[in-house]
Amino acid sequence: MVKKVAIVGAGPSGILLAHYLLRRQERYQIEIFDFRSDPRTVAFSKSRTFPIVLSQRGINALRQIEGLESAVKAISLETNGAVLHQQNGKTRVISRRSSQWSLDRTSLVIKLLEQLPTKSDRNQVNLHFNHQCTQVDFAAKQVKFQKSDSEAEITVDYDLLIGADGARSVVRESFLKTDNFQCEQKYVPNNYKSIFLPPLDPKLAVNWQPGKVHSWRLDNGTSILLLYQMDSSWSGVVLFPHQDKTIAELATPQEVISYFRQKFPEIGQILPSSEAADFANRSVSRVLTVRCNRYHQGDSVLLIGDAAHAVSPSLGQGCNAALEDANIFNQILDEYADNLAVAVEQFTIQRQADGIALVELSDYGLPSSKKLFFELLLRNSLSKYLHPISPKFFLPSLFELVAEGKLSYSEILDLYQDWIAKVKKSNQEILSP
Repeated sequence: MVKKVAIVGAGPSGILLAHYLLRRQERYQIEIFDFRSDPRTVAFSKSRTFPIVLSQRGINALRQIEGLESAVKAISLETNGAVLHQQNGKTRVISRRSSQWSLDRTSLVIKLLEQLPTKSDRNQVNLHFNHQCTQVDFAAKQVKFQKSDSEAEITVDYDLLIGADGARSVVRESFLKTDNFQCEQKYVPNNYKSIFLPPLDPKLAVNWQPGKVHSWRLDNGTSILLLYQMDSSWSGVVLFPHQDKTIAELATPQEVISYFRQKFPEIGQILPSSEAADFANRSVSRVLTVRCNRYHQGDSVLLIGDAAHAVSPSLGQGCNAALEDANIFNQILDEYADNLAVAVEQFTIQRQADGIALVELSDYGLPSSKKLFFELLLRNSLSKYLHPISPKFFLPSLFELVAEGKLSYSEILDLYQDWIAKVKKSNQEILSP
């Protein structure tokens, strides 16, 4: 018997899960809904986007679908570490044992969508863009959508409903009406604005390595992350404390250029006036983190990705964890012979601790304190040499552990619980009024 699956959210996790389900001997009829337009046909504003980095954890989830790993790799750039640009002009290079891929999130979504028709008859999966989820009826197993181009509302029956609709999930909001569901939502202390820089002028004395994530950091916690792009440009994000209004109040191109030349002179000399104007007009964005005490409702509803465990981007694991969710649920379906009632509950049992751990690691893995930040860098450097010699006394790098995916997030949190507690105490002291 064919089971009807409604996936709310056409982001990386929702589409990858569709790939997995389509591979399961045509047992599923899949309908995917998203409130946004089809990214394959409509250009999106860059105002709230920045590149994502896929680590081995996320790449492994793609690898399970034939052809998907190579297709995504073809539109990605390989990175193998980071360069920290210090205020004195010197740099510190951090290498990685395993390579990672950097690419734009929208590009990843488009590639995942493009690969869908090659996996199955088109009638087995249908895409519905410009459809806003408005209501979920758990008892009737129905979900309603409002089309953006009309007043018409459609009702969809489901055997399995997947909430892959992000940190502000409408599907998750419906859980609040059920018994014993708990959900904590918090904004991270930093706001952000995206930034886009042109290819480097050879005449300038700037030589940034393309295969590294480049970062700059001020004493007040303001930082910039930049990644090289396939067209030789650079894009990234400017993170700054929510209570610091300096960047948010830069209103003219001249003010933007002046700020960057003073605080980040390397970037200031590259920043064109056109991007300075765009940066001034770009809205300030915030990141919402989410912790839930369960990821399923009844025998037929499941939350994955940011809808279940949205996190700070500090460790670059949001998209990787979301892709891993799809892989884990697929493994559970294998283990329980596609018994959906058992599978959705097992996903909570097997994944919820990891979701909570990931939020903790992302919130407190990187300290706000300048002193602790340099301690973290020292720990990272020493771990390369001392962990192989004495693994019981010297932990492997936190960055390597979360990226490689050999250990679960909860196992990593157990290893780093003393460090996380130390950073949490320090951050709370810094951020307290």
